[in-house]
Amino acid sequence: MQQRQNAFTVDVEDYFQVSALEPHIPKATWAQQQGRVEQSTERLLELLSRHAVQATFFTLGWIAERHPRLVRQIAARGHEIASHGYDHTRVTQMDAAAFKADVARSRALLEDVTGSPVIGYRAPTFSFTRHNIWVYPILAESGYRYSSSVAPVRHDLYGIPDAARHAWRDDSGITEIPISTVRAGGRNYPCGGGGFFRLYPYAMTRWCVRRVNERDGQPCIFYMHPWEMDADQPRPAGLGLKTRVRHYLNLHRVPGRLEQLLRDFRWDRMDRVFAL
Repeated sequence: MQQRQNAFTVDVEDYFQVSALEPHIPKATWAQQQGRVEQSTERLLELLSRHAVQATFFTLGWIAERHPRLVRQIAARGHEIASHGYDHTRVTQMDAAAFKADVARSRALLEDVTGSPVIGYRAPTFSFTRHNIWVYPILAESGYRYSSSVAPVRHDLYGIPDAARHAWRDDSGITEIPISTVRAGGRNYPCGGGGFFRLYPYAMTRWCVRRVNERDGQPCIFYMHPWEMDADQPRPAGLGLKTRVRHYLNLHRVPGRLEQLLRDFRWDRMDRVFAL
């Protein structure tokens, strides 16, 4: 039986832009940080090329402004460019007007750099919640066609535990494609990558993807970040244990695990997997 096609996605941000490091590296200092996004993304692009996989790259507008060559390179290799907002501000920190300005600005920057339409959006830190469902009409008005911004899990930073686990369409016409989970014992468990790809043994990830494909009959949506290809990235002083575990655990294992993941399953861009 032919394998199901899954969606491989990348959140393009530098190591110092993640929410876990926000208290330690303020946005006002970003321009002074040692940028590593180009080398880590190029490493990931080479890995994807070896396996003939094209992916969706949810890219910050901030990155497109400062690294336009990199964004053009991603697009030139046949990957989909989508929006990750302008500067990784979580939607829970914005009102409707600020959100509208953010998604319009990031989309315009990405389209100017690539010359191609941007139809996809992913909220920083999956920050769509029950309290900001006003986002979907704004995305539709701004020219987007889909979002991948909901994590149907319990988590201290994000999540809507009782949200639909698979793709659904809002009344505005936006298709929401949640990050993948498996359901067991009446609860959803994350299995779509990120820190959990580093936390779980690879055999657990493989079992989860197969379960989503075979038991649920759905594509798996996997995500990662370029900085997860960079085990030698700078480490700010004064980080708590939880932050150190979330951000640095098993970074050295990521390239090898990705090689295995790309061999074990079929992957493609989000827009093609869901015919958007």
